[in-house]
Amino acid sequence: MARPAAGTPVRRPAATLERLLRKNRSHRGYDSGFVVREDQLRRIISVNRFVPSACNRQALRFRPVLSDEAHKVLPHIRLGGALPQLHLPLPGTEPNAFIIVCSTVPEDRYLDIDLGISVQSMLLQAVEIGLNGICIGAFDRERIRQAFALEYEPLLVVAVGRGIEKIELVEIGEGQSRDYYRRGDTHCVPKLREEDWIIGR
Repeated sequence: MARPAAGTPVRRPAATLERLLRKNRSHRGYDSGFVVREDQLRRIISVNRFVPSACNRQALRFRPVLSDEAHKVLPHIRLGGALPQLHLPLPGTEPNAFIIVCSTVPEDRYLDIDLGISVQSMLLQAVEIGLNGICIGAFDRERIRQAFALEYEPLLVVAVGRGIEKIELVEIGEGQSRDYYRRGDTHCVPKLREEDWIIGR
């Protein structure tokens, strides 16, 4: 706990689910001087021991990638698909750690549900320990598989690091564009109003 001049202890805000969800934004730029440790990646992956799995198949597998192997991933991923003119990540802001999510079974709707639960849980764990991340679906599966001699099919790549972007949620109405955009140095993410999420009332 930090202590002010008066000596009264100041407690940090509790890591409530809402706080973690608000902080869990997709970062496309990272502090290149911060190197993610193996124990941090393992801690993030370890949440999968506790999350639900359809039919309890537990079919997902995870390949941690540290800074010494990041060069095998970077040429085969794309970030910021809605902002192609920016060529993200900008030079010098590339992530240097990844988790390659693979499957031991053919992809189906139940596996996709498992994948969503798994990745969201891992990103929330990353935020809880002071890191950030992003799910990357735009990657060359075959090149990634070959680069790491993966036994299983890669489904998704998760970048992990210390994000450096300023990200702001922008409330929008039902009919407005949901494409994210940049306003100066701020990455803006449109989100529907609370009343637009609820139907039938």
